[in-house]
Amino acid sequence: MLLALDCGCAASGRAGVQEFPGQVAAATQGVLPAPRRVLTLEASEVTEGPTHVSAASGLVRAGQWIHVVADDSLFLATFPAEGEAPGRLLRLFPGTLPAAPKERKALKPDLEALCLLEGVPEAPHGAVLAVPSGSTPERRRGALVPLEADGALGGPVREVDFTPLYARLARELGELNVEGAALAGSRLWLLNRGNGDKGQDAVVALDAGAVLRALGAGQPPPADSVLTVRRWRLGRVGAVPLSFSDAAPLPDGRLVFSAAAEASQGSYLDGEVVGSALGVLSPEGEPLLLKHVKTKVKLEGVAAWPTSEGLHLLLVSDADDPTVAAPLFETLLLDTGAR
Repeated sequence: MLLALDCGCAASGRAGVQEFPGQVAAATQGVLPAPRRVLTLEASEVTEGPTHVSAASGLVRAGQWIHVVADDSLFLATFPAEGEAPGRLLRLFPGTLPAAPKERKALKPDLEALCLLEGVPEAPHGAVLAVPSGSTPERRRGALVPLEADGALGGPVREVDFTPLYARLARELGELNVEGAALAGSRLWLLNRGNGDKGQDAVVALDAGAVLRALGAGQPPPADSVLTVRRWRLGRVGAVPLSFSDAAPLPDGRLVFSAAAEASQGSYLDGEVVGSALGVLSPEGEPLLLKHVKTKVKLEGVAAWPTSEGLHLLLVSDADDPTVAAPLFETLLLDTGAR
């Protein structure tokens, strides 16, 4: 597959929107993720339901475990970091979602990202924050899950209301579709996915200290934690715009991100996926690297860490088909985006 990255440095037609620089977007070598496993489960969410994660939307690696969130589920899935043993489920929210796709879509919490946190008083070994998209008023509840010493999911699970923060961001961006979240230093970053004509891809910097203090006090992430909102155009796969789909922090403050090109006209409806890309942002949220993915896949989640050979990435995708188990990929991204 040839990825046409239409990312010139010309001025944007929309005020306040910046283009990814041409020299960043013009990388000629693509990335080919290798399948590692499929996300099978020991048991299904409901009786006679599928024993796999399908709509994987985000992941983190914590110690000996990989935690995966799905945008059509009330549960968080956890898998051993090594091997192919089936995963287990941890309930985040009460209730049961309908099996019928249309009804399920209307009622799902639409959790789109996982974020590893440190500094939450009730979680001495860290915590995982499940972040909702905010694409409808009903999709503004997330969850905070403390971790055990080995990175396993602990408890108790606590619901987190994102309404004050998302109301503030909606006034700034219009249609929300938060797909990435990452804690890096003093910033908690959110990546907004700009599906359709009205959507805006944006990198949002939050005051991490303010967010962590609020979470520690059992309060929602505050609206006044927003520090900066920067809009970007990532380029295109053919005629379809690339948009952010997840983010992962690196120890030096940079962010690895995934992006997908989906022919959708908004943040609610799905569309045909024509390609994906991987990239790196600086600690200030500036683009450093963008590379296309040499296979037609909808990358929805990324975890990353540095090695002597480059950046090791774990990736999940969503086939938008509940009968298909989501795959876990891995790849090495040459660290040419280093500062």
